[in-house]
Amino acid sequence: SAAIGLALGVPWSKQQQSVVSTIGAAMPSILILMLVGALASIWLLSGTVPILVYYGVMLLNPAIFLVACCIACAMTSVVSGSSWSTAATIGVAMVGVGRALEIPDGMIGGAIISGSYFGDKISPLSDTTNLAAAVTNTPLFDHIRYLLNTTGPSMLISLALFAYLGFGISAENGDVDVSDTLSAITATFHITPWLLLPPVIVLALIMKKVAAIPALFVGVVVGAIFAVVFQQDLLATQMAGQANYPEYRVIMGTLFEGVSVETNNERLNDLFSASGMRGMLNTVWLIIAAMAFGGVMEATGMLNRIMQSVKSLANSFFSLVAATAGTCIVTNISTSDQYISVAIPGRMYASLYDEMGYASENLSRTLEDTGTVTSVLIPWNTCGAYHAGVLGIGTFAYLPYCFFNLLSPIMTLIFAWFMIRINRTDHALDSSHSRTV
Repeated sequence: SAAIGLALGVPWSKQQQSVVSTIGAAMPSILILMLVGALASIWLLSGTVPILVYYGVMLLNPAIFLVACCIACAMTSVVSGSSWSTAATIGVAMVGVGRALEIPDGMIGGAIISGSYFGDKISPLSDTTNLAAAVTNTPLFDHIRYLLNTTGPSMLISLALFAYLGFGISAENGDVDVSDTLSAITATFHITPWLLLPPVIVLALIMKKVAAIPALFVGVVVGAIFAVVFQQDLLATQMAGQANYPEYRVIMGTLFEGVSVETNNERLNDLFSASGMRGMLNTVWLIIAAMAFGGVMEATGMLNRIMQSVKSLANSFFSLVAATAGTCIVTNISTSDQYISVAIPGRMYASLYDEMGYASENLSRTLEDTGTVTSVLIPWNTCGAYHAGVLGIGTFAYLPYCFFNLLSPIMTLIFAWFMIRINRTDHALDSSHSRTV
């Protein structure tokens, strides 16, 4: 891409400036990713992840797990406004519970992501929700209310599909014997309800609109303290051979290098293993490479050329919505960034929606239904790379089961085709006999 840009007369200095700018915009995401790696490892060592698995295995069964997982992640994401934070907290715990119940990874990831992105779309605390409303000049709560028309049916269908899958798993696996799993956890970790406090603290901070980086950092610090206080026997095992401040060395090594806890249950040994910050470096590399590519595409004008080609196809309301949806998805694929896939099409099509007499909430809803939710389905997108790294489940493994994310673009096209609840502008209603259906 850079070579083509040079051939077209775009100097390297301009391309480099764009690359640095786009990577800079991704730095908060990279810092969050590194903190999540540290958080997952220290919460494992402290016993927080094991106790969530312990209670989850006791209370849930394969038949209801996927539905319960999706609902729990949806509720968390609504109150926190962040699919990323939801995946890093409730999502990580649900992966552990699901694997203990012998549920396929792809289904677990699909349920987590479907619920997380439901909240990411409709929460007034969500950055993408506010971004979609801002770039289209739509009042925030008008945008959310209008968004529920397509989001509600998509979520209900998703829950029905997860229920169907759950009953199939239950029939196939029968009653899963979890006694060995529970005994292995209690034999390795000191189990106490106090270990639930770290995720509660992090979720409380997020609900109070504390920024993600300091909130996750607090979670790391609390996890380190709890590891020293509650897991002395486990720490003693990990400290074998360490000299000079062994507890400090174990804690810092857990944050950076990760930890692997051996139990008498082989299935749990894989589950109770985390790679710390180092394990996130492949994902960080992918994000940097993707953002560099997006920066070159923008600087050379290739991205704008693609947008103009798509925009020229819009000559009816359905084609306008379809063009918007296609632009959002193409932008997600080509620029590897969720925010660009909302912001650029929002700026591109705002005047066109107004010229054709359609209210701005039609555009803001389409941006969310297609831009926000599809980012996580693309492996090289920052969202896809993040969730695959945090959950430990490959993008193509969870993609077929992200029912909510797959249904949302289809639902918005169905509403556009049949003109269901399509708001018109006042000047459009005054100049024709059209009305809102």
